[in-house]
Amino acid sequence: MTIRPLGDKVVVKPSEAEDKSVGGIILPDAAKQKPQEGTVIAVGSGRILDDGTRHSLTVKVGDKVVYSKYGGTEFKLAGDTVMILDEDQIYGVYA
Repeated sequence: MTIRPLGDKVVVKPSEAEDKSVGGIILPDAAKQKPQEGTVIAVGSGRILDDGTRHSLTVKVGDKVVYSKYGGTEFKLAGDTVMILDEDQIYGVYA
């Protein structure tokens, strides 16, 4: 199954939550932090500006991104949990 986001929306597959703390303690599911990073799997065509032109997105499929902790909408896509975010909810791209 594929998804084609509309406008300035971006679909991100979140990274896996850490199973261990920095000190080596195994964390139960309730103590795991919600991931704030992931990989872009689909992007929209861009936002339409007031003058009618389309502003293309700055992220592309395959980029690793950091996004807002409480932004976006989480849903299931072909058995995987993914997030759909506005482009302005993405804070940065990293290598």
